Amino acid sequence: MNAPDRFRDNQPGARERKEMKRITAPFSKYISIAVFLLVWETVSRLKLVNPLFIPPVTKVLGKTWEMLMDGVLLKHMEISIFRAFLGFLIAMVIGIPLGFLLGGWFKRLQLALGPLLEFFSQTNPFILFHLIMLFLGIGEATKVSIIAWVCIWPIIFSTISGIQNTNPYLLKAARGFGLNRLSLFYKIVLPSAGPAIFVGLRLSAGYSFFMLIAAEMMGSSSGLGWLILNSQENYDILRIFASATVIALLGLGVDLLMGLAEKKIIRVGFEEFLNSEY
Repeated sequence: MNAPDRFRDNQPGARERKEMKRITAPFSKYISIAVFLLVWETVSRLKLVNPLFIPPVTKVLGKTWEMLMDGVLLKHMEISIFRAFLGFLIAMVIGIPLGFLLGGWFKRLQLALGPLLEFFSQTNPFILFHLIMLFLGIGEATKVSIIAWVCIWPIIFSTISGIQNTNPYLLKAARGFGLNRLSLFYKIVLPSAGPAIFVGLRLSAGYSFFMLIAAEMMGSSSGLGWLILNSQENYDILRIFASATVIALLGLGVDLLMGLAEKKIIRVGFEEFLNSEY
């Protein structure tokens, strides 16, 4: 610590301010959300907008709690979470190995298939939904398939990017230590590509809920998407907002879990790499 830093720390109240800043730092990013909710509540309570169409936040939370207590919301949540998770899992199991193959071992194939993959990734999933429905019918397979389709592309492209951006000098140095291809993959390529892969996984996790709600609205009799559609047909505005709130919280929770998993896995993997013996 240099002299100016020591001087600032010794000023009256400097340590208290520093400690307060450390405590409040994790919550600072949620200030905008709190302000938004406060404005929403105020605008609705003052009837600056019609509260029949935009009810106060407190009423929405009350309706959400009521639906949780009577079991309706939990039943549809379980169904939706299972569909989203299964579609995401299928995309991950297929997308990561395929990305490694195209980005590492079959680069020429990746160059040849690149335009086709880009074309498929840009295909409107809502059009595909009806095509898949023709083959698989209106059932769980259709909904899970379209979720997997939407989720797989960020995973494939981020994995390819992570592999191709591996430091070539690091690979040469590792080969100089006598690492075989398998050791090279686990000790160099995988840790290097890890951050990029997790970017794709986090994007796909978000896409899974987005596509889930759309799929449940278009062909389902259960799930949070169907619950919103059913509430709309019955003009139950509070239930629409309550269901949408739960969906938003689920998406936020999944993103937070993915972020924690990323930090844990990447850190542990990097530490193992540093401590490994060639």
